[in-house]
Amino acid sequence: MQLKNDRYLRALLKQPVDVTPVWMMRQAGRYLPEYKATRAEAGDFMSLCKNAELACEVTLQPLRRFNLDAAILFSDILTIPDAMGLGLYFETGEGPRFQHVIDSAAAVAQLPVPDPEQELGYVMNAVRTIRKGLNGDVPLIGFSGSPWTLATYMVEGGSSKAFTKIKKMMYADPQSLHALLDKLADSVILYLNAQIKAGAQSVMVFDTWGGVLTPRDYRDFSLQYMHKIVDGLIRENEGRKVPVTLFTKNGGMWLESIAATGCDAVGLDWTINIAEARARVGHKVALQGNMDPSMLYAAPERIEQEVDGILQGYGHGSGHVFNLGHGIHLDVPPENAKVFVDAVHKLSRQYHQD
Repeated sequence: MQLKNDRYLRALLKQPVDVTPVWMMRQAGRYLPEYKATRAEAGDFMSLCKNAELACEVTLQPLRRFNLDAAILFSDILTIPDAMGLGLYFETGEGPRFQHVIDSAAAVAQLPVPDPEQELGYVMNAVRTIRKGLNGDVPLIGFSGSPWTLATYMVEGGSSKAFTKIKKMMYADPQSLHALLDKLADSVILYLNAQIKAGAQSVMVFDTWGGVLTPRDYRDFSLQYMHKIVDGLIRENEGRKVPVTLFTKNGGMWLESIAATGCDAVGLDWTINIAEARARVGHKVALQGNMDPSMLYAAPERIEQEVDGILQGYGHGSGHVFNLGHGIHLDVPPENAKVFVDAVHKLSRQYHQD
């Protein structure tokens, strides 16, 4: 089936587009009243992820409201550790927790590499259902957490502020951590390739916690394993390229190293100037980003002004996918998200004329 709107995929490959494509991280989510209703129907968050029809419904909800250029699979980054048997659950107000933590070489050795069509089959069912539901309107993005980011949750037992347990493992028992990261990289490769076979037309790796590392440790414990993933991915399917985006939050100082992995695009958070990012790596990769999600609390004219400034910063030509620098906040008014999306299309046309 021909895509009716492929500007997102074209921009990732630096091919010409008519306007800058835009989507939002966490675009299917808690800021939408219809999402809250569907989640209530599902019972809880993981039940929503595991019900292909409802996961499809919440994926499509933002597309009905906003003129977005891509849909992203509705799932969670912690599906892989859950499928490894760690017992994922969600504490109200606490975020994700695991019943079992990884705290030794023996615990790492016992972890299985999940079969994506078995233990993670519900994700592939969701991908197939969403792809059908999209009916060729826009491309579908698949995703995974990075090995380092997944490992932080598995070793800490949930969210963390100081990352002391995983850093203790990193410095006191690096061999065990490398074994864990290697197993996670293998799992992510299988998982993302299965998403691509099921219908994802682009994939993204979220390295949410890479920015808590020193430059050397980032290279050894995070980037190395994302590079392994990039090398292991299916890069062409259904007769077209499958672009890969790597996103390290607070990773602005490492753009050159990220771009050197062979990925197609690098995600930017809001702590870096996009003009500077383009000057550093824009000849090699596309860039995704990078408005501060909190800007969506501003008045409509201030949102438009910010969009204009980021578009000016990137400048003329393709290779920019407009996004927030991280996920949309749950108390953002949906009408402000619409102002943002519409502003990107309206104000970017001038940058794509010969």
